[in-house]
Amino acid sequence: MNLTIRPEEQRDREKIEDLTREAFWNLYRPGCDEHYLAHTMRDHPDYLDDLAHVAVLDDVIVGSIRYMKSQVRNERDETIDTATFGPLCVDPGVQRQGIGTRLIEHTKRLLIRKGTPAIIILGDPHNYCKHGFKNGKDFHITSSDGRFPLGLLVLELKQGVFADHRWRFQESTAYDLDPEKVEAYDRRFPPKTKEYRTSQELFGMMIRAYLD
Repeated sequence: MNLTIRPEEQRDREKIEDLTREAFWNLYRPGCDEHYLAHTMRDHPDYLDDLAHVAVLDDVIVGSIRYMKSQVRNERDETIDTATFGPLCVDPGVQRQGIGTRLIEHTKRLLIRKGTPAIIILGDPHNYCKHGFKNGKDFHITSSDGRFPLGLLVLELKQGVFADHRWRFQESTAYDLDPEKVEAYDRRFPPKTKEYRTSQELFGMMIRAYLD
């Protein structure tokens, strides 16, 4: 497989949004909003454009990853800047072939060079524990409401950075999407049928699950 990872370029934008829509359509909800997020996050002040990368297979973009700034705050009101990726997507036709792994590992190395101490995401543990992610509870990191969601996942890049404190995670406001704007944006694309899938039920269970 002749796969390369390279920085995202401006000419890639339309392809990335198409790819993101295909990858997420009906996965977590009927339809999806990730392609709209891919469109709007580029203009957000938290966007980390130097970490936006694509996977190219035989001159075709088959994967994409992009990051936003995030942070955690402890009981002393001290903050640590972190990074959050998403959407991460791979063309459905070539999933389960390690492309997402290549994107994560490549950008993880870039973050280590930048001195970023951790990646924190909200995602499915089945997909990310194999990359070294652990639940936030292992680092005493909660969501902003002080709870430990099952899907709050942390990859420590600087060992011990969270030790001896309790933290609350704050993701970028870029992830706060207006459903009406999502629907309006989606009308720019060819029509697709919104359907129920069992993956949506599993996702609904996961986002309601918390650790004690």
